[in-house]
Amino acid sequence: MPRSSPFPDAMRRLRAAGADEIGSAALEFLTVGVLMLVPLVYLVLALGEIQSQALGVEAGARFVARTIAAGEGDPDRVLDAVTREYGIRDVDAQVSCLPAAAECPAAGATMHVTVAARVALPLIPPILGLERLAVVPVEATAVQKVSRYWEAQ
Repeated sequence: MPRSSPFPDAMRRLRAAGADEIGSAALEFLTVGVLMLVPLVYLVLALGEIQSQALGVEAGARFVARTIAAGEGDPDRVLDAVTREYGIRDVDAQVSCLPAAAECPAAGATMHVTVAARVALPLIPPILGLERLAVVPVEATAVQKVSRYWEAQ
């Protein structure tokens, strides 16, 4: 003989109250999942773009410093090639020597090359100047020692 519950009315009310909740967990999971997934995907895209440009700026500074210190090639063409490779649009490069000599580079000097760029965040529309505000500056400095036997070509 099956045992009956000592609270048959309470069990019936609980079952009736839960009947209108059937299927809502899946809907809530999908809604919250999509709402959290969209910002996460945007964050991955933005960080990927920033990292790519940061690597490009670092490579540009390093290659320009090596080109100047070796005295071989045109540093402007090297920087142009690197910025094209990494898709960097707005780049600023500065070169300085230590110790400060009359001409830079000089034999035995230490070259400091700084390359800076501004990374535009993805999917920002050019409305009301938002594209100028939604940028992240990246900068890299490379140091290269010029040989004591270096001669300008």
